[in-house]
Amino acid sequence: MQTLLRTLKSLHLRIFLVIIMSFLVPTIAITAGFLKLYESRQIQSDISSVNSIAMSLNTQIATTGYLQDPSLDFLNAEFTALANAYSGRIMVMDSSLVVVSDTYGVDQGKTMLWRNVVQAANGSGNSYYDRSGNNLIVAVPIPALASLADTQKKTTISKGSLGNDTEPVDVSDEESSVLGVLLVVKSASYISQNIAFMTDVSWEVILISIIVSLAFALLCSSHMTMRLKKIAAGIRQAQEEAQTSLPLVGYTEAVDISEAFNAYHTKMQDMDESRNEFVSNVSHELKTPLASIKVLADSINSMGDAAPIEMYREFMGDITSEIDRENNVINDLLSLVKLDRSGVNMNISSVVMNDMMESLLKRLRPLAENSQVELVLESFRPVIAEVDETKLTLALMNLVENGIKYNHDGGYVHVSLNSDHQYCYIRVEDSGMGIPADSIDRIFERFFRVDKSHSREIGGTGLGLAITSNVIKLHHGEIRVSSEVDHGTTFDVRLPLRYIEKEDLA
Repeated sequence: MQTLLRTLKSLHLRIFLVIIMSFLVPTIAITAGFLKLYESRQIQSDISSVNSIAMSLNTQIATTGYLQDPSLDFLNAEFTALANAYSGRIMVMDSSLVVVSDTYGVDQGKTMLWRNVVQAANGSGNSYYDRSGNNLIVAVPIPALASLADTQKKTTISKGSLGNDTEPVDVSDEESSVLGVLLVVKSASYISQNIAFMTDVSWEVILISIIVSLAFALLCSSHMTMRLKKIAAGIRQAQEEAQTSLPLVGYTEAVDISEAFNAYHTKMQDMDESRNEFVSNVSHELKTPLASIKVLADSINSMGDAAPIEMYREFMGDITSEIDRENNVINDLLSLVKLDRSGVNMNISSVVMNDMMESLLKRLRPLAENSQVELVLESFRPVIAEVDETKLTLALMNLVENGIKYNHDGGYVHVSLNSDHQYCYIRVEDSGMGIPADSIDRIFERFFRVDKSHSREIGGTGLGLAITSNVIKLHHGEIRVSSEVDHGTTFDVRLPLRYIEKEDLA
């Protein structure tokens, strides 16, 4: 069942069916239309021919007085010859619709009350195609001599049987004096025979079209989906070989798929490398303090009671520092884990950003004074934004704290706050050591440090900017960085004044 569903949903099958239908539908439609057109045109031609002959006979009937003397041999012979030629029947009726002459000889002397005959007696010539009997029936009025030269009757086809009350589609121009009615019945069996023959030929053509379309559809569908199969095989191979990429050849759509997969594959490789590096960095960051603590503890234990109290205090202070460092790494990791969760809770409230920034810088001012760094806040206007104050304070504190730590003595950290009708803008600009151009794209990666040796001396976990980036993304904001080595770094943060839920963004 699963295999059947996969087959029914396959592009190969759908292309196959589309190509077959594109062959068969036009072929069948053209064939049916041709047969219909042939039948219509042949009937029209026969009616026109019968009407011409009937008009000629009407002239002879009117001029010879045949209605009063139906024993005129030459006319009877002409009627008989015409009936034989048509494989049909000729009937002549007077104005009272009494049959004066009948080539069948069965209805002579009877009154004909067929609707078409009555209409012809009223001056409306008509004709129709009796499909069930394969006959063309034409009823033509016999006009008086005075109007004979001016009488032009128009007839059309009506479908039905001889006994049906069939409305004629067209009528004669005006009524004139009518002497009687000429009824001509012509066999149309040759039309149905020709149609039957042409139908047989058509079925042969359709059969050939089916065979050709099947072969063509199989070839085209296989060729069109071959590239997709190669892409699928390439993807399976890429799962086994990490460095495999798909070649960019084939149809434009196939090339687009290959490009998208290669980009995705490259991104996944980078993520995998980043994950491995992250695990390695986490292991190192957690292992280093533990190793230091063990060395210090072993040193104290090895000295026993002979160690002076001052050394005990110094070693215990160092152990405490390493424990604090370990605790900071763990807390930052926990913060990242919480921020990475898709369902992280955002405690959004309207916050006066000016007050929040002043409080933030107040906490960091002692650190700035110890590092002999000038810390300045510039607010251009009152700003109120919908933010998670706790998370955003942590993110911005990382930026300002980094500006202080990675600065020169006598340097500065300039923080500015501004807004427009839609966004809040925060800039953190320092005069510190700067970031090399080849490292700017990686500074928001976890545990990435520009200068690892200098970073170890200053402290920190290497997770601060990663936390900052995640928090700003949770606020649907943006952060940009520009820097020049030994000339400082500038971080530009843009946050929407109104927090928008994910559902609203969708």
